[in-house]
Amino acid sequence: MRGVLKNAVIHLHNEQPLIGDLLEMPSPADVAVRMTNLRSLDGKRPIFVDDSASIFIFAYHRISFIEIPASSVAGADQVAQVPVAAVVTAAVAAAANSAHGSDKEPDLEIDEDFLRRIREV
Repeated sequence: MRGVLKNAVIHLHNEQPLIGDLLEMPSPADVAVRMTNLRSLDGKRPIFVDDSASIFIFAYHRISFIEIPASSVAGADQVAQVPVAAVVTAAVAAAANSAHGSDKEPDLEIDEDFLRRIREV
C-alpha cells in the first residue's frame, strides 16, 4: 500500500494505546481513522482483534490523539499536510495559556516559510 504511515500510536478514550499502520494521513474533513496491523504496545495482538491484518476504523469521537512518528511521515506522499499539526499544536498551546490566566499575549514572530506551506495545503 502506497502512503501507509507505519507504527502510529492511537490513544483511545479510557483504553490502552494501540500501535498500527495508518492507511492515510488524517485530515480535518475525516470522521474516522483507518488502520491496519493493529497491536498493543508490547507488540501482541489485542484480545478483541481476530486478525491484526484486517482494516480497523476508529471514529474521531473515541480518539484522544494520534502519535505519528516522524520517520513514518518522511517518505509519505502526505508530507505537505504536516504543518496542519503544527497549527493545531499552536492553537492548543494558546488555549492552555489563556486557561491558566495569562492575560498577556506572547510576542509571536510570523514564519513566512511556514505560512507559505500552509497556503499550499
